[in-house]
Amino acid sequence: MTPDLDLSDFDYDLPPELIAQHPAERRDASRLLHLDSSGALHDRQFTDLPALLRAGDLLVFNNTRVIKARLRGHKASGGQVEVLVERILAPQRALAHVRASKSPRPGTRLMLADGAVEAEVLGRQDELFELAFPAPVLDLLESHGNVPLPPYITHAADDDDESRYQTVYAEQPGAVAAPTAGLHFDQAMLDRLRQQGIDQAFVTLHVGAGTFQPVRVTHIRDHVMHAERYVVPAETLAKIHATRARGGRVIAVGTTSVRSLEAAAQDGDGIHTTEGDTRIFITPGYTFAHVDALITNFHLPQSTLLMLVSALAGMEPIRRAYAHAVQSRYRFFSYGDAMFIEAAPTP
Repeated sequence: MTPDLDLSDFDYDLPPELIAQHPAERRDASRLLHLDSSGALHDRQFTDLPALLRAGDLLVFNNTRVIKARLRGHKASGGQVEVLVERILAPQRALAHVRASKSPRPGTRLMLADGAVEAEVLGRQDELFELAFPAPVLDLLESHGNVPLPPYITHAADDDDESRYQTVYAEQPGAVAAPTAGLHFDQAMLDRLRQQGIDQAFVTLHVGAGTFQPVRVTHIRDHVMHAERYVVPAETLAKIHATRARGGRVIAVGTTSVRSLEAAAQDGDGIHTTEGDTRIFITPGYTFAHVDALITNFHLPQSTLLMLVSALAGMEPIRRAYAHAVQSRYRFFSYGDAMFIEAAPTP
């Protein structure tokens, strides 16, 4: 049950200049704030991560791939529109956010990418519009779309963003936002960790634009989470059981990996592949079934992701960590620095 906490409990002051606008020169060149299980803070570099992990631990990564989901254009009647594909329903149909001066009605034709793509509005599902495309959506987006950078990044997506706003292990296309904790890992780091005896497993959660939507309620128990599609393979579940049996830790890389693993714990039998839509909302008081530690970036004030990390480490340790990060001039959000959070002991 979601505790009786207010949105203001998850606020903090962030100087705008600490919002990272570009990635570090190298993927592993970020700083790493280590919040250990006792609540102590340690300033480190991301290259220190192997020393914080132990042989027998398991890292769980989200292998979703960011698609070039943003298309700009105009209605056939002339008004400007911006389309952000949220979910692909079928090869030539998708759900999308459509920004326009007036909401398009069913039958409206959208002329996108300088006329290279024409989409038809079929209907509406809550805040999303169902669109029909003349060819496979993924192919059209790859050819004509733009990388959908988060709203707090102020520059237009360029070639550097196409490579750096994507993990090196991205495989399953479908996300409109990167699982950003994974952006710090290069192949050399992955190889080093594997040689160190740290196992690796994968889940898939297609991150939606809802991850950037503000919480609009005062009491967090009233918040309704956006739905995201996830898959936790049987192989990953087997590795979790094996890790537990040998006394290792399950370390999620990113909040999306946490949400996938904990959704599977609620929805599945712990053995077979578990998949579906999840609206799991993890807040302080939640008991984690699969996750012992988390590698993550710094999250927006009043966000559901800040609530999730507060559930893992405790509200007061996270408040101290974020205050320290601001004072120490860490870089925040998608292209920013990282945290390694070890779960607080259960009372």
